[in-house]
Amino acid sequence: MALHPVIQKMLIAMRAAGRPALSAGSPAQAREVVSASRSALGPGPQVGQVSDLQVPTRAGHLAARLYRASGGQEPGLVVYLHGGGWVCGSVDDFDVLARALVHKSGCAVLSVDYRLAPEFPFPAGLEDAQDALVWAHGHMAQLLGHGARLVVAGDSAGANLATVAATLLRQRISLALQCLFYPVTDADFSRPSYHAHGQGLPLTQADMEWFFGLYAPPALWREADISPVHRTDLAGSPPVWMAAAEYDVLHDEALDYAARLREAGVPVTVQRILGLPHGFARMINLIPEADAAVSDAAAHIRLACSQPAPQ
Repeated sequence: MALHPVIQKMLIAMRAAGRPALSAGSPAQAREVVSASRSALGPGPQVGQVSDLQVPTRAGHLAARLYRASGGQEPGLVVYLHGGGWVCGSVDDFDVLARALVHKSGCAVLSVDYRLAPEFPFPAGLEDAQDALVWAHGHMAQLLGHGARLVVAGDSAGANLATVAATLLRQRISLALQCLFYPVTDADFSRPSYHAHGQGLPLTQADMEWFFGLYAPPALWREADISPVHRTDLAGSPPVWMAAAEYDVLHDEALDYAARLREAGVPVTVQRILGLPHGFARMINLIPEADAAVSDAAAHIRLACSQPAPQ
């Protein structure tokens, strides 16, 4: 399918405005580029309650934001880990998506500001993801006032942290679902989707190489805790809902990871989102197809949380 016309216009406007590539400057400048996109994305829907809190971890406390559904008694709590190449992004930058997931799923969302590279390289962000999940699992009654199922979700590098943490914690906590938007699962820049979509789109091959370089030394890139497509012990991982974007350098590795999960006996649902690039999940106000994909994710979250936890 052709690249969505809204995206085509967006790319033309970005080039006309001289917007730099994420990897063209410093990490601080890349973070400013991501934050500057908030106004163009529009606001998220109203939810029942929003509160900022601190999540204790092995390294201190992390800022987080709890979004509650109207009426309370949510069937689930989603721990959300934002994208941004392990370098960019914040709870504020992904407010629109967190609100949409609450509104569409009826579940609560705990969005976590995990530590970012290069100030805090691997495994800092992964440790934060694990600690946030364990803490949320043990403090459900404190957060929601009632019991509920737990889901981990994320996009891009956040989806990478989500799925690696979910696998590492599978014997320790029960997760109803992994909800993964276009996850980073490999450091192989020779895949066909890198050749097809590595330039001229919101996420380029140069960006990904830059992100990986800031996150970890190259000698570690193929390790399973960074590139989970290489993990050989995926059996027993929580069920997965995954969206892969057609116009995305990460498209092929996402589908490869889904196939490996299936081979390990993990239930997997994959949606290929045609015509859209990396990062579409925050574009719910701009593109109906993006809104539909987030609605599908929310429906799977709601369904997974309605099932009783395994004994």
